[in-house]
Amino acid sequence: MPSSTATVLVSCPDRPGLVAALAQVLYGHGANILAADQHTDTEAGQFFQRIRFDANALHTDRLTLEKAIGEVAERFDMQWRLAYDDQIKRVAIFVSKTEHCLYDLLLRHRAGELPCEIGLIVSNHDDLAPTAEQFKVPYHVFPITKDNKPDQERAERDLLEREAIDLVVLARYMQILSSDFIDHYPSRIINIHHSFLPAFAGGKPYHQAHARGVKCIGATAHYATTDLDEGPIIEQDVERVSHRDSPADLVRKGRDVERGVLSRAVRAHLEDRILVFGNKTVLFD
Repeated sequence: MPSSTATVLVSCPDRPGLVAALAQVLYGHGANILAADQHTDTEAGQFFQRIRFDANALHTDRLTLEKAIGEVAERFDMQWRLAYDDQIKRVAIFVSKTEHCLYDLLLRHRAGELPCEIGLIVSNHDDLAPTAEQFKVPYHVFPITKDNKPDQERAERDLLEREAIDLVVLARYMQILSSDFIDHYPSRIINIHHSFLPAFAGGKPYHQAHARGVKCIGATAHYATTDLDEGPIIEQDVERVSHRDSPADLVRKGRDVERGVLSRAVRAHLEDRILVFGNKTVLFD
C-alpha cells in the first residue's frame, strides 16, 4: 500500500447519517476511500466503522483533515482514531522462559508479515537472550521478586517510554502485571492465554483441561486488563484432543494453536482492525 494510506476507526451510538457524514468529510478533503466496513450492535445500539483511504490527493494537510474528522466526531458523539501506514508502530515483546511464541513472532516479522518495528524484548529471565541475539533485537532482563516488583515495573515502563513503544505483547510472559502498569497502556497490551477462555483461566490450564477430559483445547489472545484473563478477546482457536493425550501432549499441541492465535491478534492490532467496546472487541476483516 502507498505510504499515504490511512485508517480511521470510529464507534458511537447508532443513528442515521453516520456513514454519509464520514464519507462526506473525507471526500470533501480529497481523500479517496479504498475500503469501508461497518457493524451495528443492535442490542447495545452502538455503531462501529473502519475506513481505509488514500490521502495522496488531499486538498489540505493531515492536521486539517484530523480537525474536520474531530468536528464530525463531536457532533455524533464518536470515539475515533486515525492512523497512517507510514507511522510504523513499535513493539516490545515480554517473555519468560518459553520461546515458541517469541520465535514465531520474530520469524513472521522477518518475513514481512507483521508491519511494525520490534524495538526490544523484555524478560524476567536471561534464558531467551540467544534467540534475541539471533534476530538482532535488544534483550533486557528485569529479574522479578515479590519485593522488587514495583521498582522493576517502573524501570520497565521507563524503558518502554524511552523506546517509544506503542504495543506490548506478552508472549507467554509468566508474570502478572500490576494495575499501574496496565493502566499506562489501555488496549495496548496483548496477552496469549493457553486455553479457550473463559474456560480454564489462571495457572496450568492444560492440566485443568486434562483433568476435565475435554475433547478440544484452545488458546485466546486478549487485551490485558486489571481483571486477570478477562480482558477483551481478540482472537481464539481450538485443537481436537482425545482421551489418549497426556498433559504433555496437550502442551505440545497447544503450542501450535498459541502461535497462530497470538500472531493473528498482533497483526490485527498493527493493521488497526480492532475496536474495543466495553469488554468486547469488534474485529474487522
